[in-house]
Amino acid sequence: MTEENSTTSHLSVPITTREVDKMQTTDGRSMTSSSGNVFEFYFQWAVVVIGVVGTAANALVLYALVASKQFKKHLLIVNQNALDLFSSCFLVITYSLKLCNFYLTGAYGYWLCMMILSELLIYFGINGSIINLAIITIDRYLTVVHRRPIWVKKWLRSWVVYSAAAFAWLVGIVYNAAIVFATSGVVDGVCYAAVFYNSHADLLASVISYIVFFYVIIIVLFIFCYGRILIIVRRQAHVMANHSAAGSSTAHTQSNQLQTNVIKTMILVSVFFAMAWMPVCGYHIHMLLNPYETFVDGRYYVSMFIAFFYICANPFIYATKFNPVKKVLRDMIPCKVMIQPIA
Repeated sequence: MTEENSTTSHLSVPITTREVDKMQTTDGRSMTSSSGNVFEFYFQWAVVVIGVVGTAANALVLYALVASKQFKKHLLIVNQNALDLFSSCFLVITYSLKLCNFYLTGAYGYWLCMMILSELLIYFGINGSIINLAIITIDRYLTVVHRRPIWVKKWLRSWVVYSAAAFAWLVGIVYNAAIVFATSGVVDGVCYAAVFYNSHADLLASVISYIVFFYVIIIVLFIFCYGRILIIVRRQAHVMANHSAAGSSTAHTQSNQLQTNVIKTMILVSVFFAMAWMPVCGYHIHMLLNPYETFVDGRYYVSMFIAFFYICANPFIYATKFNPVKKVLRDMIPCKVMIQPIA
């Protein structure tokens, strides 16, 4: 008989209370169906692989961002990559420990459950990354749409940007800690994360509020801000085309090109986020509408795999689309083709 750490579904609400009721128990130890065990086993190994690749890729891109001296110019993008790196590291740690199937006892078991097995630290980074992505969107909107120098100098100061970056981390920490510590616990040596809600109404409110604040509002923000930004950029491109005929400064042209590159990169990251997290949100809505279905099944594992894949694949967008990062990574390639002069 194998013991099994319950898999978290986290939209911050991993397993529902009805799932606990449906579990069979033998000798005081919780068990699920053999098919569920197989799905979970391969899912956990797949997540470990995603975490390893994501950790390496995010670390490399973070190095490239610092090496290209983009830290002060694009602090929020650096912060985005740091949050994804944090999540990737704890994907590896958390799911490696889950594969070990520890029997949790005492204070050590309690804190291991709360801090690691509940996926609390993973979602520190994930939810912080979502908030930071929204902040980047607002920053790009204010920079492009409200280009009045006096206004930008007044509101987009360094301390505002640093505060916004810290706010993204703070939201991820406070929100997830509040959920996990209020609704999680160890039962018969097994960690159950975000399970023990006072009522179904509390569970319903938790899931709906998460979807609204961490997905729906974020997507609306993307559509509004980047929609306006694309209109302005097209208008500016038309003006620059007219100026090019009369001659314009190279420095100004390069600045506009870099800004356009940043916008295109972040739009791609935002679209990828919307696509990757849509299955998870859709699955949770489906479960709310069908409360008597089994919560953890193949659909759950597939949707969570896609969501975690977003963390791993995100740095590849920066590596291929963000020019400062692409240049540093290209220069790191040791083997370059040498063209021999013809005698």
